[in-house]
Amino acid sequence: MKKLFEHVGEFYNQKVSKVIDKIKYALTHNFILRYTSIHVVVFSFIKIRVTNKRRAAITGLTFIFIWIVGYLIFSLYPMAYSLYLSFFKVRLDGANIQMAYEGFNNFKAAFISDPYFVEILLEYVMSTIINVPVVLVFALIIAMLINQDIKGKGVWRTIFFLPVIISSGPIIGELINQGATTLPSIANYNIVNLILENVGSFIADPIQNLLETILLVLWFSGIQILILLAGLQKIDKAIYEASMIDGASPWESFWKITLPSIMPLISVSVVYTVVSMSVFSLNEVIIYIKNVMLGESTVGTLTTGYGYSAALSWIYFLTMVIIIGIFVGLLNVKRRSRR
Repeated sequence: MKKLFEHVGEFYNQKVSKVIDKIKYALTHNFILRYTSIHVVVFSFIKIRVTNKRRAAITGLTFIFIWIVGYLIFSLYPMAYSLYLSFFKVRLDGANIQMAYEGFNNFKAAFISDPYFVEILLEYVMSTIINVPVVLVFALIIAMLINQDIKGKGVWRTIFFLPVIISSGPIIGELINQGATTLPSIANYNIVNLILENVGSFIADPIQNLLETILLVLWFSGIQILILLAGLQKIDKAIYEASMIDGASPWESFWKITLPSIMPLISVSVVYTVVSMSVFSLNEVIIYIKNVMLGESTVGTLTTGYGYSAALSWIYFLTMVIIIGIFVGLLNVKRRSRR
């Protein structure tokens, strides 16, 4: 075996490495591109000075080049094409696609002619505004508990991350059908019923939906727990020791040290939570858009088809961006006010 490796090494050094060196030289010394120790020359008249910062940037771009190409082909192009389709009425005629320009009529129909979309979208907005803080608070509490000096931290991280691995659409759908995502005992508390009876349906419905699917909401907190836990572990314990010497209580240390230190990670968790809830396969808005695309939904010729579903998708996307902007904006305002 040792002799085999020696022969392979000799063959590589004598044959393969020389071919690779010639290919490298040909790629960096030709009429299009010439690479020197301090300059990159393109077409003999464009000269770019190579600094350490640019060299590091090129190295980083090289590592993510495949991802960039994949994003441009499989994500950015379909998004741009869906925006293009949203201005047309699209019909499939066998293997042909027939398109009739509609301008902004698809977007107008979503708010005027469609009797269901606005209602479903508002329910999504309200449920997201309520559910996101619940997920973040729960994730922060669990992350702080796991961050304590306890045995089996890895086991607890695995337990709370496990739902993320198995949270596919069919599994969650079956859990919902079996009532495994609800807490029946909540309905027995009169104070909950009192709150729901004394607020408007616009607020009561999302709250009731949260209470009925509270375990499903907490199911989305696995990634956030790991993000916040990583931030908590980066805080120097000497800062807490110094605050204790100055007489700060644990409550004051949380508000003055812990929370400001992990605030950027909370912003990241907000973005991830909103996106994960918005693209969830059992989301009512996504189901409705899919039905519209297949022509199984609303009344009228304009409010069906690929063009109209593309318009609904972009309205949904912009709504999601606005929700993210509101949450992140509020967090940044609080951070600046503390400074």
